[in-house]
Amino acid sequence: MNRAYKFLLRPTEQQVGALTRMLRDHCSLYNAALQERRDAYAHPSKTKITYGDQSAQLKEIRAFDPGRQGRWSFSSQQATLRRLDTAFQSFFRRVKAGHKPGYPRFRGVGRFDTVVFPTDGDGCRWDCTPHDAVTRVRFQGVGHVRVHQHRPVKGRVKTVSVKREGNRWFVVLACDQAPDEPLEPTGRVAGIDMGMASLLTTSEGEHVDNPRFLARSCEKLAEAQRHLDTFPKKVKAKNRARKHKAAQAKVSRLHAKVRRQRLDHHHKVARDLVRRFDAIAHERLNIAGMTKKPAPKPDPEQRGVFLANNAAAKAGLNKSIQDAGWGVFLGILAYKAESAGRVLVPVDARNTPRTCPRESCGHTSADNRPTQEKFRCLRCGYTEHADRVGAVNVGVRAGLVLPVA
Repeated sequence: MNRAYKFLLRPTEQQVGALTRMLRDHCSLYNAALQERRDAYAHPSKTKITYGDQSAQLKEIRAFDPGRQGRWSFSSQQATLRRLDTAFQSFFRRVKAGHKPGYPRFRGVGRFDTVVFPTDGDGCRWDCTPHDAVTRVRFQGVGHVRVHQHRPVKGRVKTVSVKREGNRWFVVLACDQAPDEPLEPTGRVAGIDMGMASLLTTSEGEHVDNPRFLARSCEKLAEAQRHLDTFPKKVKAKNRARKHKAAQAKVSRLHAKVRRQRLDHHHKVARDLVRRFDAIAHERLNIAGMTKKPAPKPDPEQRGVFLANNAAAKAGLNKSIQDAGWGVFLGILAYKAESAGRVLVPVDARNTPRTCPRESCGHTSADNRPTQEKFRCLRCGYTEHADRVGAVNVGVRAGLVLPVA
């Protein structure tokens, strides 16, 4: 199976400067290639530029500018051009499907944070036999950078990426042929229902708390964002750029902390589920559709006037769904289950918390769930926590859990 590893880098001050220049020059290459495609399309001949055309120019570009483009790995620059080509392919696919196109945009230096090396040994080298108990990774033009390797790498390293997150640097290894780590069977199965009051509820009635990391940090984030938005008015011009950068870094650090807390919690919960259950059923959720903004409602009687569409309430709900991170959690659960030899079954999520789980009933109605937590069947009077009802129905639809007798 395929597996990815992400390790923190410990670069020196000089290496941080070299890594920053590498991102800057790859960003410049990306933007120049995008500009070439835009200019070619704007020409009356509507010339089509492909990845092959732009990749063939790399040799001349490196010879013309050896101080910037010529010092970095040729294959990493090809990967940057493939990244742009993928963006255009996705754009044309969305246009053909009738979705919102999202034309590829130019990237600012602060928004281009990853450089990919397609092959280990070509422009980079992962040192799998560390000396002096210190692991290092070598990047062309940067040197050997120390790595905080907190776990062993299993499988064959295929691609190596260097990534910047705020003021931290990471190396990401994509490996194939990683061995599975099957767990002993437990004889237990479960359905799970994703929620916001509880992150998930199992068909056995266990509730896993939703920590709401973003909501817990909202006051600090709001204060940092207000400072970022308002401080230029009261800062001298000579200090403005430096302090603006520091304010941006503070906001980035807070968001990064929330992201790390959420990921850590998701990994722990997913690992616990995989260890305890041989098979797990979950809802197949359309999270993008669930967090979509409500469409505006024009007033038919007044031109240019819109009716209330509960956009503020929907925005709060969307924020809560995104804070829970359902999609990220299900992705983590999927790869942990695959590695452990467990079975993961996605099922249709419609009406799972509104359907009576009794085998002799099965009545479905929105009125069966009068509140967020309470379920009471209007036909047979069955009463239970609504999230557990949803989890039981998910397990029943997957054929893992028996209906309530």
